[in-house]
Amino acid sequence: MHSPVVDTRERAHGMRPALAAMVACQVGLHACVQGVRLAAPLNVLRLGHSAWSVGLVMAMFALFPALLALPAGRLADRRGYHLPVRLAALCSLGGTLLAAALQNRFTLCAAAALCGAGAGFGMIAIQRSASRLAGSDGERLRVFSWIALAPALAGLFGPMLAGFLIDRAGFSAAFLALALLPVATLLAAQAVPREAPRPAPAPGARKTSAWHLLRLASVRRLVFISWVVSVSWDVHGFALPLLGVERGLNASALGLVLAAYAVASMTVRLLMPLVAARLSRHALLCGALLLTCAVFAAYPLFHSAWAMAACAAILGIGLGLVQPAILASLHDATPPERQGEALALRSMTLHASMAVMPLVFGVIGTGAGAAVLFWLMAGALGLGSLQARAIRFHREV
Repeated sequence: MHSPVVDTRERAHGMRPALAAMVACQVGLHACVQGVRLAAPLNVLRLGHSAWSVGLVMAMFALFPALLALPAGRLADRRGYHLPVRLAALCSLGGTLLAAALQNRFTLCAAAALCGAGAGFGMIAIQRSASRLAGSDGERLRVFSWIALAPALAGLFGPMLAGFLIDRAGFSAAFLALALLPVATLLAAQAVPREAPRPAPAPGARKTSAWHLLRLASVRRLVFISWVVSVSWDVHGFALPLLGVERGLNASALGLVLAAYAVASMTVRLLMPLVAARLSRHALLCGALLLTCAVFAAYPLFHSAWAMAACAAILGIGLGLVQPAILASLHDATPPERQGEALALRSMTLHASMAVMPLVFGVIGTGAGAAVLFWLMAGALGLGSLQARAIRFHREV
């Protein structure tokens, strides 16, 4: 008779290569899109186009992932990991090669759309398959903690690579180098075990819309919480410079504040996989949301750069903790055969928000000031914590 402890260790040891490959795949896709996100608008400006053209290119990064999210989720549910990730890598590869070959406003818009779609398409398949590596709630939280590291690493590597090569060798060289990242994703994907095919639906079985999942109270609450957390990232990035200018801070001081946020967010994501098994998901989700709510409420009350940097560090900890808990809870609340669709709903909501909310922030920030943006966000996060308390942490089937 096998010991449960031994079986758990063997399963954990067996899933490490697949998990490492999934993290590498996501780093490749996200580093590519983050590098293009830096290079494309700079190239638009170099070509002499207006700020409106820059905005058009940047909108493409969010628009196409939002439009393709539901088809991507359904494909992942039907075909598993490899086909969606292969398509995602080919989209990103095509976008970077197009930008390297033809640099004008329209090809850069197409490159942004393809790379954005590739990153979004791949993220859904990777997150869905990663959850299947876990055999318990604690393992699932640990898996998503490692997966959450990928965008943070990509956000450092992709722009640094693009910026270095733009200065040293030009835009075409930068885009060609970024094209190697989705190629690396294609190679890393070979280390992920193939999933058993999903049984064909019974003849005459009625298909239900992905929106049907929102009838599940926990799914509905988790999609709302995901949206609130995503908006809070955007509000921080948008409103902090406004608040800093109102407080008389210079660019170096604002850089210190943003660096404190980035370091704290990365640190907590590095540490979380080591302690995830000891954490209660319910306490983690509610506690992280309340912590970020308190930070947003307190931010406008401080005037010194050091106090605001402390707020940013605490915010980085809270937001770094909450994403793995959301993903693990969403998988727990969704029927296994529809987890890709649930992730697609979440992705579509986030990308649509990324395209629209900056305009809303601009109207509010101009009319009422940056402090009001922070306080409105604190209220939304408080409402999110109330929703988290009501979530039932098991599948509602």
